[in-house]
Amino acid sequence: MLNFITQNTTHLITQGLVVILVLLIIARLVFAVREVFTSIRRVGFAQSIGIMEVQSDFHAITRRSGGAMVVLADGIGRNYAGAISSTMLVETVLDEFEVGNAFKNPNYFFQKSLNLANRRILDQLDDGIGGASASIALLERKKLYYATVGNVQIAVFRRNELIPVTEGHTVDVLAEKKYRQGSITKETTIALLKERRLYNFVGQEEFQDIEIFDTPLNLRRGDIVVFMTDGVHDIVSYTELENILKKGRDCQHKANAIIEAVRQADKRGDNASAIVISI
Repeated sequence: MLNFITQNTTHLITQGLVVILVLLIIARLVFAVREVFTSIRRVGFAQSIGIMEVQSDFHAITRRSGGAMVVLADGIGRNYAGAISSTMLVETVLDEFEVGNAFKNPNYFFQKSLNLANRRILDQLDDGIGGASASIALLERKKLYYATVGNVQIAVFRRNELIPVTEGHTVDVLAEKKYRQGSITKETTIALLKERRLYNFVGQEEFQDIEIFDTPLNLRRGDIVVFMTDGVHDIVSYTELENILKKGRDCQHKANAIIEAVRQADKRGDNASAIVISI
């Protein structure tokens, strides 16, 4: 009888421990998923075609259990070459995000996606016909991993200040780097600072340089992450953007206001796109 009671008690304790363990695992999973999906609170997107005949900006925002991925591409090329290039780039990034675990190795994901997109664009269009700038970001539990090619910028609005995250691949940025390295003179650097031409983008045989994060950026609750093409950041100053982002409206209103500021400042403008994400 005593042996039966002991065995029964042991069995009940074991069952209880298993139930507790299962509940703890479920709670952990629920918390992790909740953290991932509340790390992005609101999203807004707006764009303008300007005076162009074709909209060559393309974007995607997608989520999975590990977090979220954002990509914004700005096509380069006449007629439909730019639109084809940016669309192929975004679709390639989406494909790679769906089939692999991007959050396990973000650096590899960025490298593979952009190099594959480069090859696909060259297979579709002759070298020099089209191309695209792009910024890609992975957001996982309030960490921002990013990669940039060309001049699509990522910035973070924190405590009423818009802070650039990416530098980009324009001649003026390259000149500053070369000057810091001692490769060119101060006079040459000053002359090149006015040159905003791209020297690197996806869709060319010489493509190789990708600006990738050194360490992920730690985001805070209340931060706003902004993605913008050169049709925005070349036209609207950071001070103006800060004034827009300060206003207590939702992300869609902020994105709309950014594009409206572009329209007011440049009546004969390029394509312009902005993604606004609140954390």
